[in-house]
Amino acid sequence: MYEVRLTKKAYKRLARAPETVQILFDELSEELRTSGPIRSNWPNFSKLGAEKFHCHLNYRWVACWQHTKGSVTIEVYYVGSREDAPY
Repeated sequence: MYEVRLTKKAYKRLARAPETVQILFDELSEELRTSGPIRSNWPNFSKLGAEKFHCHLNYRWVACWQHTKGSVTIEVYYVGSREDAPY
């Protein structure tokens, strides 16, 4: 089991997201908790570096997270439009 944390900025963006995106993020968050940071079953999942990952929640919204190897914490640092994503 992993611990999923959202940064304050990611939490605020998620709170402003449409309800359907919030539901999809909840599903992603649960999978991250139970199965870890590698979520290749999600659309457009990819590594953004050694410890950073992202996937699409739907066509316009993405989530980005980081995980340090050996840690049980996964930090979601971005939830928002793919146009503004930090990659």
